Parts: sequence; structure tokens; C-alpha cells
Amino acid sequence: MSETKSGVVIIGAGHAGGTIAALLRQYGYEAPITLIGEEPLAPYQRPPLSKAWLKGEADADSLALKPTEFYAETGIEMLLDVRASAIDRAAHTVALHDGRTLAYETLIIATGARARSLPIPGADLKGVLSLRSAADAEELKASLGPGKRLAVIGGGYIGLEAAASARALGGEAVVIEREPRILARVACEILSDFFTAYHRARGVDFELGAFVESLSGADGHVNGVKLADGRTISCDVALVGVGAPPNDEIAQAAGLDCNGGIVVDIHARTSDPDIFAIGDVSHRPLPHYHRSFRLESVANALEQARQAAAAITGRPPPAPEVTWNWSDQYDLKYQFAGMPFEIDDIVLRGDPATAKFAVFHLTGDVIQAVEAVNAPAEFMAGRQLIAQRRPISRSRLADPTVSMKEVAA
Repeated sequence: MSETKSGVVIIGAGHAGGTIAALLRQYGYEAPITLIGEEPLAPYQRPPLSKAWLKGEADADSLALKPTEFYAETGIEMLLDVRASAIDRAAHTVALHDGRTLAYETLIIATGARARSLPIPGADLKGVLSLRSAADAEELKASLGPGKRLAVIGGGYIGLEAAASARALGGEAVVIEREPRILARVACEILSDFFTAYHRARGVDFELGAFVESLSGADGHVNGVKLADGRTISCDVALVGVGAPPNDEIAQAAGLDCNGGIVVDIHARTSDPDIFAIGDVSHRPLPHYHRSFRLESVANALEQARQAAAAITGRPPPAPEVTWNWSDQYDLKYQFAGMPFEIDDIVLRGDPATAKFAVFHLTGDVIQAVEAVNAPAEFMAGRQLIAQRRPISRSRLADPTVSMKEVAA
């Protein structure tokens, strides 16, 4: 069954897809826009799922990117609870799982990433959850509270945020990480040690250097995590957070260039000039570092949405941004900017014992990345200095009595 739309078709109604749909209208694009989403919800913010949603402080309405009426008023057609199954590049069409076919002039792939599953016995038990959608968050929230124990498999940011939320709701939490430290893939050792100590002081248990062999259950529901050393960590629910591979299968099947994500240029255009890819699914250039990488952040989704929308509407391309991300845990605001590529030194500014400090990653006297805890001035100035690629004084940077404005000067 054919359903001709043409114009722009967007596969994926997450933060990236919802943002570019709105931007295209803002930039004056007048042709049809069709937004395809696998979830039944209109585009919404996902970072609060592991924090505000779990604690009952947010819902689908409060997290919506735009009011529901916005899409009808701007002529953006939403096809929700619908999955795109194939792309025919020669015919310029997208096949949907329900048999319909949509024609496109320009296609945008914003399919994001998915939680990596554990290939171990017991992974299919009830109560073994991931956290990528509102439905995931709602299921996890129902399993938290006084007398309930959450086992987090994987010591990344989402897992730590969920552990903090579990404790805030009066439950117990244990984080199980196969590496010797949490955040080993995404943060320096100073940050790992700080967050471990901060969580422990608030009642979170840690099993570090622990290999998960299987998950145990009773009556089809998980009740424990079995480790390679023979121990079983009891739990009422298990959250798996061990990475998020890109949902690039539809692009691979269509013959687009992929390399751990859909390969795009600085305009978010793929190897097919009529197809763009944005957000977590893309493998994109990082101009400040002269290389390409796959980023997983809201900031990246927004930047690439602006890049693609500008290219589609003929506007001047936006200036390259320094990538950044954040994590909220308890009363901590952690902010990260840049990428720590080819680092030869780090500079600590402030004292982790005060829960207000920053770690700068340098190559020579040039800042490549900054990790800041409750230190917004260091984060903002650090991000500016990364973009400027201007050498700084390491001694002044390490001295908190010297303002960041003075360091930058």
C-alpha cells in the first residue's frame, strides 16, 4: 500500500527527530514533514527518565519537547507506534511495518541507540530491565521503593543516576561493574573515585571487578545476580546498563556507509546526498579534534539537528560546537565538555572533598576536555578554551584563587 508524502521523512521521533522537525519549520521549510516513531508518545526529553521520572517528579506531558498541538499547527504529521522497516534509495521510499510506503525527497535517520543486552542465562527473566524509554522508566519506577533492592549491572552514568533515585525512594541499590572502577570508559580516575565514595556515603553498595555469569530467578522473576566468584547478589529488580549500540541496521541494509554508526559529514549528510543521519545513531566529524566519533548526548542531537536543518533549507552552516554532556546525582551537577584524546596531563582545580572541583585534560598547554562537579564557571570557561585551542598556564589553571576569566586571559 503506497502513501505518497514526499518532502522530508524523519525515521525516529526522539530528541533528535523531534528537534529537526521543529527546526525545519522554524527555518521556513514548507513541504510536508512526516515524523515516524516506534513509541506511542510524541518526542520527549530522555535524560530525566533515570532521575525525575523515577522519583515521580516528571511524566510524559512535562517532558514533551513541544505541546501536542504544535505538530498539527505546524503541519508536521506524526506516525507513532510505527516502525520503519526498509529504505529504497533508488525509489526514494521508506517501507513501514504495517505495509505502507512513504515517498521522500529528503530522508533523516534519527533512530538513536538501544540498550545492549546481556548474553547470559536469566537475561530474559521478568524484572531484568534497561532504561531507554518512558515505558522502561515506568516499569522500573514500579519496582523501586522501601524494602526493594535494585541491582545495577554496569557502572555508567545512567546506572548511577538510577541508583541515586532508588536511594531517594527509600530502597537499596548495588552497582556491579566488571572494571576495577566505575565510569572507566567515560571519566578519569579522580571522578570515578569521587562518585564511588559519594554514593557509598549515601548507602549504595559496589561490586567492582565483578563478572556477571548469570541471573537467577523464582517464578520467572529475577531475584539475584550470580558472579563469577560464586556469590549471588540478591535483588528485586536488575537494571542492565552496559552500553548502547546504534540502531543503524536499516541504514546498513540500504547500503549507506556505516562504521559503528552511520557515517556523516559536517552537515550530517550520509553517503547518499538525499539522506541525513543525526543523534546517537551517527558517526560524525569532530572538527576540534580532526577525527570522527559517535557521540551519545542531547547536545550532539541538537547540534546535528541544526546542521542538517541548515543544509536542507540552504541556510549557512552553524559553527562547530564543543561537545558536552551532564549527569545529575543527588545534589551533584556533573558537566563534561570536549573529548580527552591524546592527553599527556591532567590538572585538578579545587578539592574533591568539597564536592566542588574540576579536572582539565590537556595536550601540551591546550585544554582538550574538562570534567566539572558543581563548578559551572570551570565548565563554561573550559568549553570556551577548548574551542579556542589557546594555550593556558597550567599553574594558574590549578589555582582556584585565580578566576577562570583570568586563566582565559
